[in-house]
Amino acid sequence: MPTPPNDVLLNKAAIIERCIRRIKEEYAASPDLRNQTHVDALTLNIERACQAAIDMSMHLVSTGHLGLPQNSAEAFDLLRKGDLIPTSLAKSLRAMTGFRNVAIHEYQELDTDILHYIAREGYLDFVKLCTALGMTIVAQPGGAGTKFYHPLR
Repeated sequence: MPTPPNDVLLNKAAIIERCIRRIKEEYAASPDLRNQTHVDALTLNIERACQAAIDMSMHLVSTGHLGLPQNSAEAFDLLRKGDLIPTSLAKSLRAMTGFRNVAIHEYQELDTDILHYIAREGYLDFVKLCTALGMTIVAQPGGAGTKFYHPLR
């Protein structure tokens, strides 16, 4: 039986929720990605959501004694091996971590096709992660906020 999310997970889910709202706002303001200020804000919020997802996974790997990830992306694989998230979600979140690394470390120029994808539908992977971990996030302006469920309620 799953346990309710703790404060660490709820705080990270709240960050993800806020970032998704901002991703949607910035993308709506410049869907062609021609305005660099909007692109920067969009990228920053994707990075923040990625980092919150990584922090969630690292926390769960640690508290659940699921293994020792050698890098951020591997933590999602350990969640998959622990049956906390499905394989497809682990794969998507690994890819999102790769995008985050490119954005932060500027290994190469950001691929605008990837930005479009994340802003249109890729952000849903963050929602799926929260859902898999027992939290419901509301990613619409004026939403009710992050909630968690407990199977006995």
